[in-house]
Amino acid sequence: MSRAVPTINTARLTLRAMRSEDFARFAEIWATPAVVTHISGKPWPKARSWDAFLRNAGHWQVVGFGQWGIQQRGARAMAGQTGFFYGSRGLGEDFDPYPEAGWVLSPEAQGTGLGLEAARAAHDWFDRVVTGRTVCMIAAENTPSLRLAECLGYVDQREVMIDGDSVRLMTRKGPPV
Repeated sequence: MSRAVPTINTARLTLRAMRSEDFARFAEIWATPAVVTHISGKPWPKARSWDAFLRNAGHWQVVGFGQWGIQQRGARAMAGQTGFFYGSRGLGEDFDPYPEAGWVLSPEAQGTGLGLEAARAAHDWFDRVVTGRTVCMIAAENTPSLRLAECLGYVDQREVMIDGDSVRLMTRKGPPV
């Protein structure tokens, strides 16, 4: 498997490797309360964003997949990110060994259908190149993200409590038929 990050184009966006000049926007997105409200509830400091930014690059190098930066056609700045990672969250053998899917959009890109377009393109690539089961973890009250996961073929696995919040673990055995 190639360790180069592929570029994927859709009708309205490009999924591409994150570049060093993307870090300021990456950190800005993760420091936005509206973005993290269903993820951690707390905006990330720059140091945590930097660790996550580097971890993403490492995923591509070590396992051959990771997260892409989402760039809308005609825009210079990233609108968010989507892709796959190993979270190693300690949630059990039915979750941890599988690539975890994720998607994050800036507030101005939310509710436009870009999240589904980006995540669908990432999953199409995964289904062709890596294949196999994927999982995702979504806050129980995050209705838009739960709908997106269901559109991608994810089904409920179980519910867990993390830091006092109810979170749904979901699984996808492959592309929807």
